Amino acid sequence: MKKIIRVLAAVATGLVLTSPGTLAAPAVAAPAPAALSGLELPRPTGDFAVGRDTLHLVDRERKDPWVPTADRELLLSLYYPALAHTGTPAPYLAASEAKALLTDRGQLGEYVTPERLAATRTNARTGALPRPAAHHYPLIVLSPGFTMPRASLTTLAEDLASRGYVVAAVDHAYESDGTVFPGGRLLGCKACEQVFPDGSLHRVSDGRARDIPFVLDRLTGPRPAWRYSWLIDARHIGMAGHSIGGAAASATMAVDPRVDAGVNMDGTFFTPVPQSGLGGRPFLMLAGDPALLPPDFPDTSWEDNWPRLDGWKRWLTVTGAGHPGFTDWPVLGDQAGYPHPETPLSGTRSQQITRAYVGDFFDLHLRGRPAPRLDGPAAADPEVVFHRR
Repeated sequence: MKKIIRVLAAVATGLVLTSPGTLAAPAVAAPAPAALSGLELPRPTGDFAVGRDTLHLVDRERKDPWVPTADRELLLSLYYPALAHTGTPAPYLAASEAKALLTDRGQLGEYVTPERLAATRTNARTGALPRPAAHHYPLIVLSPGFTMPRASLTTLAEDLASRGYVVAAVDHAYESDGTVFPGGRLLGCKACEQVFPDGSLHRVSDGRARDIPFVLDRLTGPRPAWRYSWLIDARHIGMAGHSIGGAAASATMAVDPRVDAGVNMDGTFFTPVPQSGLGGRPFLMLAGDPALLPPDFPDTSWEDNWPRLDGWKRWLTVTGAGHPGFTDWPVLGDQAGYPHPETPLSGTRSQQITRAYVGDFFDLHLRGRPAPRLDGPAAADPEVVFHRR
């Protein structure tokens, strides 16, 4: 499988594209006209329009693990079911974020400019009015891969919100190539300088397992920081992550019983699942094609941790999907004409599979809705292999 260790090798060669208490919007570029970009995210599959808000959180009781002189900061994009035709189109990235991203990604910069990437058309709208509901919406937290911004999971986030979830996509300070925090501060990857030399990547997933409980406190606690926290059904919470964000999902579940279900999208378990398991809670492992993993990058963490998952579980692999295949990048790369060597499966198909299987998993375990595609191989999805169940 292509776990995060595949990304470490690819980052060095520049072959992989990876991805910003108090309500406060960061300094972001205004959305550019679609004609400037020509790049756009696929339309969500659910019934609801999607709103997006930005929330800046500061943990005053915890110092940042990478910059010990600073308090720990997090930046959230909050997606929610909204009233159609309210608000304004949400920007994808700030131009400075896009520039930092492409600078660290080598070849992709030959196919797309920072301005074009930043102007990618999204489906969410800022300032959109929440959609009234007879019931609150389950909450899903999304954690991106190491060096990636939260924007890398926008397609998945928008789709989940359109299906009736509140989604919190989290940027963890100093863990992406560059994220604009309030005050116009572009925070780069200080963590990279510390974990790449000695391979201590568990520090990232361990740290995020401390970040997310704080996020849940601020979203669902007695004095919530988000103006629309009343939308959230705090009794039903899930978490999904890509790459090391997937490891953070199980690591968070190990320390916080509020997270009812988790998904690891192609991430090495740098923080192992406890021997005692996850309290019988369900977990989905969604992997890239093992045939695309070079033989000199072995990863046995999925085999090692599979027996420790003590609830409902599935281990699926997606033929032709490389490590970035569960993010926005194959979709945007296809549109930009970038022949990504790691993702022979089209971006359109990669995202169809990601959204369908992750969405159905949460529908099943947070809402009790049937999800027959998770029962076994389906003729409609020949790329999806049930490795274990």
